[in-house]
Order: sequence, then C-alpha cells, then structure tokens
Amino acid sequence: MLIGTILQSKGTGVATVPPHATVSELLARLAELNIGAVVVSEDGLTIAGIVSERDVVRRLNEHGAALLTMPVSSIMTAEVRTCGPDTNVDELRRTMTNHRIRHVPVVREGRLAGIVSIGDVVKTSIQELESEKEALVGYING
Repeated sequence: MLIGTILQSKGTGVATVPPHATVSELLARLAELNIGAVVVSEDGLTIAGIVSERDVVRRLNEHGAALLTMPVSSIMTAEVRTCGPDTNVDELRRTMTNHRIRHVPVVREGRLAGIVSIGDVVKTSIQELESEKEALVGYING
C-alpha cells in the first residue's frame, strides 16, 4: 500500500505553526487539536521543521519555564525526513522505526501534502494483515 492511500482516507490537512510562534502557543495548538506534533511552516506549504511534545519535554529540562516564551524555531527539528504519496507503507514503517520518528510530512512537488503518524502506518499494516488472513481463511475453507 502507498502513503497516498492513507492520505485519501485520513485527509491531507496538516497542523502547522510559524517558526516565530512561542512554545506556549505550540502547546495550545497541540492541546486544541489533540495531536502530538506539528509542522513548522511560515506559509503552510513549505517545511521549516517539525516539533513534537517530545521536543518540548526534552528542552523543558534544560530551560525550565523560560521555554514557554521561546520561539518554536529554537526547539524544532530542522532536518525533517519526508516522504512522497508514492512511498510504500512498509518502507516508511522501516524508516520511522530505524530513525525513531513518529511523524513524517508528506511532500508532493515540493509542497506539504499531508502528514502520516506511526499510528496511521500501524493501523494500515494491521488492516492489510487482516485482509490477508480473511483471504487465506476463505481459500482454506473453499
């Protein structure tokens, strides 16, 4: 299965924050949308970085409460791994596992086209396994 298939079912909307947003604003956005990460983007189309709850927690230990007023650009991951809609789900699952990342922006023709989480990838893998199981059981039962 391809990543584009996941996007067809879950949608292509991507939560973003501008690089100058404060960490406090970031946390409000994450809580509002009940999500774990957002793409950092000035225009909603290009990717400046990605920032997650995990980034906040790790920096909180270093900076304390002052972190809340710092810009998101100071804690984001600037080198973002991305994939295209034609990327195979199994390939992306390996990449996410090997690099210990949980969110991967999807890029089409240089523009942000969606985002896929490890939950989306696992859900798709389980659905594929269930379909294969049903086909095998049907074959065996004739």
